Amino acid sequence: MVSFLLTVWRLLKGLVHAFKEKDFQALFVLILMTLLSGTIFYTTVEGLSILDALYFCVATLSTVGDPEFKPHTSLGKVFTIVYILAGTGLFLGLIIKVAFGIFKSGNR
Repeated sequence: MVSFLLTVWRLLKGLVHAFKEKDFQALFVLILMTLLSGTIFYTTVEGLSILDALYFCVATLSTVGDPEFKPHTSLGKVFTIVYILAGTGLFLGLIIKVAFGIFKSGNR
């Protein structure tokens, strides 16, 4: 339990450090906009609930994936292709910035 709390503490310190950088702030806003647009799309076009759509978006962008859901419409499939190609790079960039923030906050 102590190890988990220390890990959470390091993550929070890394996030605070990362939020001070303009690049991180821009990536964070872009990720939020990407998640919002994906959630709206999958809710309206594919008929998912808001929570299911948000879950699918996060699972997709984090490259974990969700084997339970596959888009049923042609528009949904095309959107998902573009969403994966554009969003994965943004998400990975954000993760790299958080990791760098953890590294920098630990070296003080």
